[in-house]
Amino acid sequence: MNTVAVPEPISEVQQFLNTSHKLLIGGKRVDAVSGETFAVTDPSSQKELCLVPKGGEEDINRAVQAARRAFEDGPWRKMTTSERGKLIWKFADLIEQRAEEFAQLETLDNGKPLSIARAADVPLTVDHFRYYAGLATKIHGETLDLSVPYAPGAEFLDYTRREPMGVVGQIIPWNFPLLMAAWKLGVALATGNCVILKPAEQTPLSALLLADLFQEAGLPEGVVNIVTGFGDAGSALSNHPDVDKIAFTGSTEVGHEIVKASAGNLKRVTVELGGKSPAIVFPDADLDLAAEGVAGAIFFNHGQCCAAGSRLMVHQNVYDELVERVAEKAKNIKVGPGMAPDTEMGPLVSIEQQDRVYGYIDSGRGEGAKVLAGGERYSGALGAGSYVQPTVFSGIHNKMKIVCEEIFGPVLVAAPFDDLDAIVAQANDSVFGLAASVWTKDINKAHKVAARLKAGTVWVNCHNIFDANAPFGGYKQSGYGREMSLHAVENYTQVKNVIVQLH
Repeated sequence: MNTVAVPEPISEVQQFLNTSHKLLIGGKRVDAVSGETFAVTDPSSQKELCLVPKGGEEDINRAVQAARRAFEDGPWRKMTTSERGKLIWKFADLIEQRAEEFAQLETLDNGKPLSIARAADVPLTVDHFRYYAGLATKIHGETLDLSVPYAPGAEFLDYTRREPMGVVGQIIPWNFPLLMAAWKLGVALATGNCVILKPAEQTPLSALLLADLFQEAGLPEGVVNIVTGFGDAGSALSNHPDVDKIAFTGSTEVGHEIVKASAGNLKRVTVELGGKSPAIVFPDADLDLAAEGVAGAIFFNHGQCCAAGSRLMVHQNVYDELVERVAEKAKNIKVGPGMAPDTEMGPLVSIEQQDRVYGYIDSGRGEGAKVLAGGERYSGALGAGSYVQPTVFSGIHNKMKIVCEEIFGPVLVAAPFDDLDAIVAQANDSVFGLAASVWTKDINKAHKVAARLKAGTVWVNCHNIFDANAPFGGYKQSGYGREMSLHAVENYTQVKNVIVQLH
């Protein structure tokens, strides 16, 4: 294979890439204080797409100050919840109107197939903002009855208020850049907070396009600020004494540092971190459904999904048949540039991530695991990009690195089981607890196993199903706090209790 036909981006995307990109701080588009920029590259070819500002500590300081002014003195808090909801809804409309631009930018920036960006990333982003636009008018406190023993006959009115946290720092990852921005921004805006968003340095482009739309939607200046940059900018945001809350999605290692940084002013923290999610297939499962489902669980988004079903556990009675089917599916996945119309799996986000994943593949071989599919490096036309073959291992044991550690790539490890209690214990034998899936036609078994799994989300006969109304988050070192749904409101508000004695 010597060439790969890749269509050119639409003119609007080309124009965006040729723009002189700037940060969004206090409603103004500005350069980084240092004047420095860094290159954003296309992972399918490693060619430079454009330059973006390299924000640092001083840019974070300016953004925090702008957010604080907007929160304390601007019109944002004076708006009714209905007005706030209308602005968020308008913002969703603007994203929808430019859906193709966003889809192509996600593909060029992240590497994911354009068909997936069109069908999932952009529509889910629009839906998410609309969900929180509607929720803005439905955030409320409660009234409480008091029984004060030392004040017989006295009457009291006790009520609670849900008030915004204030200035919120949000740090998002590179695997779903646009959608992760929506997960963070939607609830923060609906609850009346002001935000500094720091996108991953690998994938800043959709956040910079969002910056244009915030201004077009009429959001007051300083309510959302966007600073592109590297880890030092994220660290400055996490450590900033005038930030009231940090929301982070990313690796468990960085999550630990975020939590440590919060100690300075005891800022509120929510972290959605790594996973090593089991997919458990019982012998009575629909094997056609299970084969398709568990392959999608690990190979969706090139395996760069925190909830990826990376540990396949199959009852020994159907193990050989199912694993063979999944391996065959892996071999037949069409790998190529995300912009190519027939691509089913694109490159990983970077050469660094590619090297990391192949390091795990080499480790698996070295520890004696058997490769059933994939595992080899690409050459020729795909050799320039950060591609990894969809890979399936068998012959594993629980102490192998490929079994214990999050790989964050299209690598599946498969093992048989014969006892329900033992497989639940094995599934739970992980520092992670983000998600799991159970595959069976026995609904009683499904519910019982789901109750015993230590995971924030358990899917039954499906995997990687997300919705704005469904809470998502982890147990153990997969983090704490919940994204999406009504539950996310708790993370972005604080409760004030007001007690009035009535005469």
